[in-house]
Amino acid sequence: MAGKLPLEELKKLLSMLPTEGEGVVLGPRVGEDAAVLDPGRRLVVVHSDPVTEAVSEVGWIAVHVAANDVAVTGARPMWALVTILLPEGHTGLWEIAEGISRAAEELGMAIVGGHTEEAPGVEKPIVVVTAMGLAESGRIVRTSGARPGDLIVMSGSAGLEGTAIIARDFADALRERGVDEAVLEKAREFLSKISVVREALRIAPIATSMHDPTEGGVVGGLVEMALASRKKFVVDAEKILIADETRIICGALSIDPLMLISSGVLIATIPRNSVIPNGFQMIGEVRVGKPSLELRREGEIETYVDVPKDELARLWESGF
Repeated sequence: MAGKLPLEELKKLLSMLPTEGEGVVLGPRVGEDAAVLDPGRRLVVVHSDPVTEAVSEVGWIAVHVAANDVAVTGARPMWALVTILLPEGHTGLWEIAEGISRAAEELGMAIVGGHTEEAPGVEKPIVVVTAMGLAESGRIVRTSGARPGDLIVMSGSAGLEGTAIIARDFADALRERGVDEAVLEKAREFLSKISVVREALRIAPIATSMHDPTEGGVVGGLVEMALASRKKFVVDAEKILIADETRIICGALSIDPLMLISSGVLIATIPRNSVIPNGFQMIGEVRVGKPSLELRREGEIETYVDVPKDELARLWESGF
């Protein structure tokens, strides 16, 4: 039956989640309408993100994706509100809740509220996480802060999240195309690498801008940074790390790894005289010019002024 969870199921759900933490005055309780938080004298950074393209580990993914977007401002993610929309009769709520709990505990976040219901017309679980964090006043890193002459640096490998999702949710299609089971198994493990919270907080003191590329992949993330900063980003595709498993899986499905959803990657710009932190590689530079991405790949120059459609969305639409 559509609608809110029965009371006993709601109590069970709340018992599975970490609901206490720093600054939590009132967390989720049966009958309470809202959470109460005490941020002290710091800035509160808030971001909401839905996960609609994944089936496996949707709760785990949703928490990390939202936390990443808070962390790339230089803020530490601390609290989250979670909305779970389920197909009628769906039985996977507890698996989703376990993933949410596991991710939140690893990040030191408290789940302070949300909503769960079976919703008519929903074909697969949708999880929306609103993450909140704290930052010191005057120390926010913006996506729009890139300056001419800055180096563009990146951590992680392109298409990391998308590779993990495809290996889990499109495994049969990949096997039919000759992808080895060992490749699928290793690719599925990429899901454990989608957090960039530690990397973001580590590079924040020197970053002029940061971004967590999700839909549209690394290309999409770079375009968004260029447009936000009103600068030209010039990038060498050969310097962008792509895991072997990503190359194999993308090759089997004829998709572009640079346009595949890429949580687990962090893109930042830093002053040219900065020491590039361990775990980051330089992939390009910021220049004065029309806001755009100039991607140099295989001897050709590709110019982007808009975010390309994500390859994972194309797969779902293709009916695999």
